[in-house]
Amino acid sequence: MGLVKRYFALFLGGSLAIVLAAGLLFAQVEQGNYAPATLGQLQQPAPAALTDDSVYRVSVYRVSVYPQYPPELAEGEGRAETASFCSLCHSTRYITMQPPLPAATWEAEVTKMRKTLGAPIPDASAALIIKYLQTHYAPETRKQ
Repeated sequence: MGLVKRYFALFLGGSLAIVLAAGLLFAQVEQGNYAPATLGQLQQPAPAALTDDSVYRVSVYRVSVYPQYPPELAEGEGRAETASFCSLCHSTRYITMQPPLPAATWEAEVTKMRKTLGAPIPDASAALIIKYLQTHYAPETRKQ
């Protein structure tokens, strides 16, 4: 029976040693790395030196800085009023990109801009704008 007790003691001692070793290893892993942070100390490369023979390109992800030229409105009476009042809310491109609209539709559009959308166009100017649009941007008179 002494031999069994001896093997049991060795087994128990070995098991205890393994459990203690695993516990110490686990305790070290759980401690983590608490080195001082390097926030604000990130290393960045120096900007590239620009030379006369460098190649430059415009990124497609940036807003264009090139000038945007609005299309020219047709010459005629009411052009100045149309350009000034209509461009308060939108580009004159909205006028030139429309298909040729009948006279009644242009009148309805100007009325909608004033009454529904609140464009501050006086009655006299609205009459000039409607006449201008009907004269130059109707199916019968639109120049391509």
